Amino acid sequence: MFITAWLGAMLRPQFFIRTVHGSLALCLLALTAIQSSIAQAEPLSFTAALAIAERESPDLAAWNADIAAARSVFVAAGRLPDPRLIAGIDNLPTAGVDQWSLNRDFMTMQKIGVTQDIPNGGKRRAQAEIATAAIDRAEAERRVRVAKVRRGAALAWLDRYYLEKSAALFDELDRENQLFAASVQAQLAGGKGPPADAVLPQQEAAELADQRDELSASITKAKAALRRYAGAAGDEPLASDAPVLAIDAEHLRTQVHEHPELVVFAPMLAMAQGEVHEAEAMKKPDWGVELAYAKRGREFSDMVSMQVTVGLPLFTRNRQNPQIAAKRQAVHRVNAERDAMLREHTQELESDLADYATLTRQLARMQTTRLPLAQQKVDFQFASYRAGTGDLNAVLAARREIITERLRQLELDSQRTALIARLYFAYGEGAP
Repeated sequence: MFITAWLGAMLRPQFFIRTVHGSLALCLLALTAIQSSIAQAEPLSFTAALAIAERESPDLAAWNADIAAARSVFVAAGRLPDPRLIAGIDNLPTAGVDQWSLNRDFMTMQKIGVTQDIPNGGKRRAQAEIATAAIDRAEAERRVRVAKVRRGAALAWLDRYYLEKSAALFDELDRENQLFAASVQAQLAGGKGPPADAVLPQQEAAELADQRDELSASITKAKAALRRYAGAAGDEPLASDAPVLAIDAEHLRTQVHEHPELVVFAPMLAMAQGEVHEAEAMKKPDWGVELAYAKRGREFSDMVSMQVTVGLPLFTRNRQNPQIAAKRQAVHRVNAERDAMLREHTQELESDLADYATLTRQLARMQTTRLPLAQQKVDFQFASYRAGTGDLNAVLAARREIITERLRQLELDSQRTALIARLYFAYGEGAP
């Protein structure tokens, strides 16, 4: 009975429809999961790493909060202060027949009113000026942080990229070493060379393995550095092509004052000058207005009163003038700090450009002279060994030299590219 009912349910159209719909849903879920895994497995390009770092950096989120705070402060800057409520009793008798009475003495009044302080216009304008400069400074400092985040992500990506290129070189060296070991075995089988030569390729392989282990540790550290900026994407495979970055030395020399860290000094100077203007405005009087309503006894009429207060900055020599002098010194300090930083960046730029020129010449010499000569040396030594006139140790020494030169070529290329990246991103990517 149970089997018959089950078969009957299967034969109903509704069952097939639900089955088809369920299967389609499962297929769609599977396709979505596959697409998601494929998307996650996409190589991490240089530009993608920079975009992720800028988008997800907690440091930049903190600077965004500073900008929002500065804009909020600007809304209140230069406004009149809040009015104050006045409530009290005037002329309350403390003796006689009207003692403590609120309504029998004609001079006794219950008073309520408001008072409004009105700082002078110069002071309010200076406050607005300072608030505007604070927004500009927060935005400029965020641009500095953006440049640092992008530069850090760029250097981390490039470091891992060149380390993995070195690892690929070791794979090639392993294959060459296997061919070399086979050639040595063929020599020995032909009766050429001492039997001890059989262990030399194995020793070289062990030495390469030691270097590979050190390289693997460096790659692990480089991945951790990249994860600092790109998060989990820092563990993804890297794109096969390095970025093509270029710098123009003369452009950098003429635009050194546009370095993001130097641009910050413009709003800093504006803030300092605004504080000077605020201090100078303190020599001008502030105003105040008070309006009150006074209630007296029923047989006496109520009263209103209004008064105006004016500040009297009479002792400016010992009060306002010292503050003005202090704020002006702050302006001189900002200018001096900017000049000092300009000299520092100029010196750093010239040093980096000198290193760039040196690395460019060394890399060109490596490609055109040193590597070809090292390869010729290996070929000559190996030809002599196969002819029975050379020593295997000499062949191994020549091979170590060319391995060192090939690794040195990668190191020079890495150093040069990293230097270009530091210059390129230090100046807000303004170098063509």
